[in-house]
Amino acid sequence: MMSNGRGWRLLPHRRAVFATFAIMVSAAAILLAMGRVPICTCGTVKLWHGAVQSAENSQQLTDWYSLSHFIHGLIMYFVAWLLWSKWRLFGGRPAKWALPLAALVEAAWEVSENTPMVIDRYRAVTVSFGYTGDSVLNSMGDIGCMIVGFLVASRLPWKTSLAIAVAFELLTLYVIRDNLTLNVIMLFWPIEAIRQWQAGG
Repeated sequence: MMSNGRGWRLLPHRRAVFATFAIMVSAAAILLAMGRVPICTCGTVKLWHGAVQSAENSQQLTDWYSLSHFIHGLIMYFVAWLLWSKWRLFGGRPAKWALPLAALVEAAWEVSENTPMVIDRYRAVTVSFGYTGDSVLNSMGDIGCMIVGFLVASRLPWKTSLAIAVAFELLTLYVIRDNLTLNVIMLFWPIEAIRQWQAGG
């Protein structure tokens, strides 16, 4: 989330791209070992599924929540820039491993999100009453959206990245009554009034 002038410092080299791919493959293997379904149990594969309150939500490659994962990428790029360029950590040397590190964080979240404890938490405190976890396909789509967001942020001025993040938050708030901000609030500090509003009350 900064200007193009220094964005090259955080762009990955060939080995970092391979590492990012390896992290995604490893995450998929872990999710399969956890018993997550590879694709939607409906038997179809779609690039996009827009109905949130349906059995296919979080089962297809992308959905409305993919925008939140894109924002993850914007945020992670900004954090990487702070660590390596602004705060001069690690001697301020070029941080070409920033993308695989971001992918590792996102993959760790995808694995955690699909544990019984977190799934039950979503079902208990959010409007996702029927949430059963993500398919492996959807988790890979989520990590992919984060990577796209990270790379987009590396090419844009930070104000443009911020504007995109705000626009996506407002869009999903309007369309599905949910977004990254509300997701975090409801997962960690649930507010009943928000829950009722999201349910259409």
